[in-house]
Amino acid sequence: MTTPTEPPVPPDRPSTARPGRKLGPIAPFVSSAHRAWLDPIRETYLASGLTLSDLSTRVRFAKSKISELLRGVGLYPRWEIVYLLATELGMPNWPLYRLWCQAAYEAQKSSEWVDNCTERTPILTATHTAPPLDHRAFRELVETDYLFFAQAFLDDDQRDAAIDDTFDILWLSWDDALASQDTRGYAWNVLRATVMARAPHRDGWPELGSAAFDTAALQSLTDPADRLNQIAESLQLFTAMSRLPTRQLDVMVLRRLCGRPPETVSALLGVPLAAVRSDERHATRFLESVLCPPPPTEGITP
Repeated sequence: MTTPTEPPVPPDRPSTARPGRKLGPIAPFVSSAHRAWLDPIRETYLASGLTLSDLSTRVRFAKSKISELLRGVGLYPRWEIVYLLATELGMPNWPLYRLWCQAAYEAQKSSEWVDNCTERTPILTATHTAPPLDHRAFRELVETDYLFFAQAFLDDDQRDAAIDDTFDILWLSWDDALASQDTRGYAWNVLRATVMARAPHRDGWPELGSAAFDTAALQSLTDPADRLNQIAESLQLFTAMSRLPTRQLDVMVLRRLCGRPPETVSALLGVPLAAVRSDERHATRFLESVLCPPPPTEGITP
């Protein structure tokens, strides 16, 4: 794969001021699947300069209902109001619909409910059936490496779903990604959040155990006893790795499990090459201290 070097050029984003009461935060009980589409629609609304009263007048829904939707409170919203808000805010419908459906099923909504919500409301519009050209180019550039990273934490089906969700979220928030300090870092944060929301956790840490069965060291062994010993060592290593700080974990997964060179890791994370090498050194020292601690010092007999 070609190493990504320069992110797309960000557009100018005018600052906006909004009269009236400030929109409250997203409710803490909102699921990650629900937040996947709610965060971008909130950010687009906040950047639009419109007020809740403006949206209420344009989409003909009560201001209180729109406020509830944008805070994730009340009943899970029907597609009709989400579609109308997205259209008014100029957001693409297809990635929003995909993410809305997924969150609806996680909210225990039936297929009949989803179908009833969409039978009278279009899902696609002629101007929003494909992502922007630079978004598509970016996906082609990084998707393989994103897949390898997700594979370290998820099974195949979960991995593919996480990658699709990542690029749908990026499609919805592409203007914000371009306006960020570094598009690559912005996109990596979206990928990481999406993968970690799906990854199994133990004691609050993401599990890397399944990756033990795909290591080169294990594949080279034929003796069953040697393979069992290698699995045990790998599981111990991956348990220790999961305790690393966020960026050190990402660097180690990309370097040691995915086999990516430091230059590619730097480009994917949007951080300097020196920072990648420093993170790898610190992570290696930590893992060595956990897996190979120094022998205890014997007391000195007077």
